[in-house]
Amino acid sequence: MKPSVLLLGLAAMSATAGAETAPCSSLLDLDVRRLAGDEVVNLCDAYQGQVILVVNTASKCGFTSQYEGLEQLYRTYKDRGFVVLGFPSNDFANQEPGSEQEIQKFCRLTYAVEFPMFEKVSVKKGRAAPLFERLAAAGAPYPKWNFYKYLIDRNGNLVDHYISTTKPDSGKVIKAIERLL
Repeated sequence: MKPSVLLLGLAAMSATAGAETAPCSSLLDLDVRRLAGDEVVNLCDAYQGQVILVVNTASKCGFTSQYEGLEQLYRTYKDRGFVVLGFPSNDFANQEPGSEQEIQKFCRLTYAVEFPMFEKVSVKKGRAAPLFERLAAAGAPYPKWNFYKYLIDRNGNLVDHYISTTKPDSGKVIKAIERLL
């Protein structure tokens, strides 16, 4: 075998190995518990390489109907490497007062939510869960209300954020997701 062919082959193997062991984004390198369960998931292990939309949710909010749009986004793009991650929060006007079991039942029965939902957390500055602290450190504001959305690219970088009034099926959100896919 010619030395140049051997070097090219080794370089290709090295590049492939590097891609498989690429470090996790510090934004996503944390463990969270699934909603109403004991299973703990490392966000990097579970979602690295996907386009992610993180949303703080609530069951008794004027924006609660956005669950429908979030689920539609998830179903439309999940096979292309997109996922919605929901984090219930009771930080705003007591609009998520239920237990995690009640939240899960409501989401499944009312909106047929299949996208991953995680433990009920606080998202307000000063007491926010680690993911929301990291999103703020990456340049996004803390949520001002329920259904604030954060878009993360395949490399684990914060790309954009959307206020609660921005619907999941808005052209702005869809264009940004499609551009990243």
